[in-house]
Amino acid sequence: MRLLPTLGLLVVLTSCGSTQTAGVSGEDVYNERCASCHNSIEAHAPMLGALKQMSATRILRALDFGVMMSVANPLDRPQREAVAKWIGTPEDKSVVTETTYCADRGVQLDFHDFQGAWSGWSPNNKNARFHTGLRAADIPKLKLKWAFGFEGDTNAFGAPSVVGGLLFVGSAGGSVYALDRNSGCVKWLFQADGPVRTAPAVTPFSFVTDSDEMYAVMFGDQIGWFYCLDAKTGKLLWKKKPEAHESTKLTGSPAVHDGIVYVPAASWEEGRATNSGYACCTFRGSVTAFRIQDGTQVWKTFMIQEEPKATGKTVGAAPEWGPSGAGIWSAPTIDVERGRLYVTTGNNYSLTSATSDAVVALELTSGKIVWSKQLTPNDAFTGRCAGTPECGPDYDFGSSVILRPKVMLVGQKSGNVFALDPEAEGKILWQQRVGKGGTNGGVQWGMAADDSNVYAAVSDVGRIRSQNKNKLDPRPNPVDPAIGGGLTALRIRDGNKTWFAAPQPCDAARASCSPAQPAAVTAIPGAVLAGSVDGHLRAYSTKDGKTLWDFDTTREWQTVNGVKANGGAIDGAGPVVAQGMLFQQSGYSRNGGAAGNVLLAWGLE
Repeated sequence: MRLLPTLGLLVVLTSCGSTQTAGVSGEDVYNERCASCHNSIEAHAPMLGALKQMSATRILRALDFGVMMSVANPLDRPQREAVAKWIGTPEDKSVVTETTYCADRGVQLDFHDFQGAWSGWSPNNKNARFHTGLRAADIPKLKLKWAFGFEGDTNAFGAPSVVGGLLFVGSAGGSVYALDRNSGCVKWLFQADGPVRTAPAVTPFSFVTDSDEMYAVMFGDQIGWFYCLDAKTGKLLWKKKPEAHESTKLTGSPAVHDGIVYVPAASWEEGRATNSGYACCTFRGSVTAFRIQDGTQVWKTFMIQEEPKATGKTVGAAPEWGPSGAGIWSAPTIDVERGRLYVTTGNNYSLTSATSDAVVALELTSGKIVWSKQLTPNDAFTGRCAGTPECGPDYDFGSSVILRPKVMLVGQKSGNVFALDPEAEGKILWQQRVGKGGTNGGVQWGMAADDSNVYAAVSDVGRIRSQNKNKLDPRPNPVDPAIGGGLTALRIRDGNKTWFAAPQPCDAARASCSPAQPAAVTAIPGAVLAGSVDGHLRAYSTKDGKTLWDFDTTREWQTVNGVKANGGAIDGAGPVVAQGMLFQQSGYSRNGGAAGNVLLAWGLE
């Protein structure tokens, strides 16, 4: 999956040869990758002197998932850490102050709290993103209860989970919070090693030597680490790296069943390939099953069974490898009745395989691939070949399988929605086009379904070609305020369109505004909730698609934790409903939308 339209600009960056893993000089990285902008007044970038006033932590955030992410794409982790440490100060001022914590930091959880909860990517492992905690008639009565700001971040992309009186959420800065659901005060804070966008999976479990019930919070970060915390204290219980490859990122939320957590792995490697000296490519998408009790690995399955082999040389004289790719960007779906785990895969990076752009069924107990259904063959794509005939269409999957009785539903970046037969190795029952599709198009991060319909919002974001001649400028071509978006309801039994809600026009005066709707959607009885790059969160009637509610999140917010925060584009994580409340992150600058760093919470009076 490639979600940055500017990767083609990065090929002009100086190649520093093969990836180094030790002894990296931050000064050398700066001189080779950064100095041409940050030592030049004409580049309109912060000068080195200003950067040296920032903390190394803040600079690393900008490289990992902030304004400099596109420029940093070809850099490996040691290079990013080295340059951030060389430039920045050791002090990080983004820590939580004492006044932000709850007066009572105690955390109470029991089995009853999981009734009506939203834990992980969806309220249950079938990933329909449907919840009865609110109904359509409740939506106009919602009042904003609190706003929480993420200090130093320019993106708010972590999907929250809500269990009992608690909300668990990660941030682009790697901070993971347990918040009081009703007030937004902090119960505990854990600092991960990298940005956290996965929805935490919260589940009860017990140690063999301890009769007291314990509760785990599990999530992955964007540099490949997976964590298991004690939900009551935030204490680290165990930490694993399911995939050793340097470019691993954990974007898909984990799934939990019967004491096992299933962790999907995706990769930054197609971005690394923009460096002509990078040996592309060797990452293979995978699922790893860990025992929650102690973190031991139960099984691991690669989506590409064949190990990569050297196939030639790049134009930069680096070795070429393949096959590679087929990362898993979304949460696995669990089919207890059939004993299956379903995942959707991304495109290949080099060479092609039969399991890229596919729905793959694995045995829950062993990880053995039972069947796979490829929906776009021959799709090899990286930033190196972007915009050339050598590249495939980049029609990979970023959304999870939705499991309904006798049918599986999945939306693709091609703009198509498919219904597959789980009893017939994924045989296509019907398919329906809901968008134009493309690299930044089609169904991006997730659909929702009720008993009758499946609801698919599309991105199809448009671009205005920039006149900026500075090829190292990290900003993408501006989004087109007139192109993108749309929400379609399809009848599950036959795929016929029930209704279509046209995208809302953008405010012409608003910068970085697009009607595109790449974020995951959520269904409740009588309504569908969908965000947009224009910063609006809207509720649509499930009967006819008419707008029932429209809330503009793009403004400055007074936050309960005293952090200066503003809303922006809504992308990635969609709305979460639980316990009579609605939660939404706002701010996503990676694809040209407006930056932001706020989590908003609405409730009924």
